[in-house]
Amino acid sequence: MTCATERPILFLDVDGPLIPFGSPPGRLQAPVPDARAPLDRDNPLLGRLEPGLGARLMALGCHLVWASTWAEDANESVAPRIGLPRLPVVEWPDACDDDTPHGVHWKTRPLVEWADGRPFIWVDDEISAMDRLWVAAGHPGPSLLHRVDPAKGLVDADFAALARWLRAAAPTTSHEDRRFP
Repeated sequence: MTCATERPILFLDVDGPLIPFGSPPGRLQAPVPDARAPLDRDNPLLGRLEPGLGARLMALGCHLVWASTWAEDANESVAPRIGLPRLPVVEWPDACDDDTPHGVHWKTRPLVEWADGRPFIWVDDEISAMDRLWVAAGHPGPSLLHRVDPAKGLVDADFAALARWLRAAAPTTSHEDRRFP
């Protein structure tokens, strides 16, 4: 049974939301060296990460969870560069589920299963109307599937939309959820 006052999970994708694909001139920076995250010369896109994103995400008050094919690499290469601690990681199934309807993203079912009825936000650049319909029909708790423009990444308008949903759908918690540190 889901407690109505549980803090929502925020499932976070990396490519698109955190690493924008269409970075405007001047935004592309050299990756910031960090003792916890050695400079990754094989991925120059890490320079597009905004160092303040971690604090903004944590200020939302959600349980942050990586929902990216970066998997554990998100903790090694992304989290330290944007100021996030080590986060739980959704483990993806090895094969696509044949029962998933056409047009529903391959991440949708595993995220709903991971949430297990708890309120959640999914931030990704590949969310569709079909995903929203599937989650609305199959997830008993509140959810927000928030599509980010992959050319821009997470911007002020996205944070405002997330905060509005949180105020309306997920009241502040009065206790800690024991499934998360």
